[in-house]
Amino acid sequence: MSQNSIPDFFVYGEPVRPLDVGFLHVETVLARGSIHHGEVAAHKHPQMGQISYWTSGSGTYRIEDRSWDFSAPAVSFVPSNVVHGFSIGPGTDAIVVSVADDALAALAGHSLLPLDRPVFADGLPHHAAWTRLAAVLDMIAAEYTEAQAGNDKVLPALIAVALSHIARLSPGGTTSTTSSEASLALGLRRLVDAHFRDNWPVDRYVETLATTPHLLDKAARAVLGSGVKRVVSERRLLEAKRLLLFTIRTVEDIAYEIGFDDPAYFSRFFRARVGEAPAAWRRKQLQGH
Repeated sequence: MSQNSIPDFFVYGEPVRPLDVGFLHVETVLARGSIHHGEVAAHKHPQMGQISYWTSGSGTYRIEDRSWDFSAPAVSFVPSNVVHGFSIGPGTDAIVVSVADDALAALAGHSLLPLDRPVFADGLPHHAAWTRLAAVLDMIAAEYTEAQAGNDKVLPALIAVALSHIARLSPGGTTSTTSSEASLALGLRRLVDAHFRDNWPVDRYVETLATTPHLLDKAARAVLGSGVKRVVSERRLLEAKRLLLFTIRTVEDIAYEIGFDDPAYFSRFFRARVGEAPAAWRRKQLQGH
């Protein structure tokens, strides 16, 4: 551990840059093998989500503080600003589809998968959804590579179908939220990502999203699984875990970084939610990695 921040990338190994509206990018993991050599360190993408569909081989995939040992087929969806990485063996490959946040927002009403949180699925290789997902991802890769006329309309539709198949394969199953709820919840998540350090009151989120407290709380509970205050609290906890696990910053420094004026209060906040003090949690996690 020698870094003080978690790196942001455009695609892995490339610095962040502004994205065109509706940006899409498709490539294989092996295409960047000369950069990562099978070890992709913890990182995040601030402006886009990613589907990674593992077509061969095996490895370990990490999202935030969780990890999975997998063998193909396996698939993940990781929204923007979610920390992830992986270690893979020789010959392991995946199709990676990167989609700008604005394009994902437009797909929210056409996908069974909630687009606000990460998911990882593997196992049951003979499940029909794997065959269908593989066919859709192959079509996405072909459309992207061949760049035929009209692929700006075809690709988003195919990506919505792929996301829906991921929902069917994921442990949480499908969701029945409406597109308006999903859109409002995604808007809340983006605002919380930007302002969780600023201690915004709930009314500020309501006003900025031009909604009502009832509608915002309803959307948050339906899509994100908890009310607005809890969403903000969980985001602060997530950032604390990220910084404890992936940086060498002190507990006091992390407390100030995520908006706490009192490091002792931050420690009580962390202990109440995790069951142990930040420093103890960090030691335990690093011993397991």
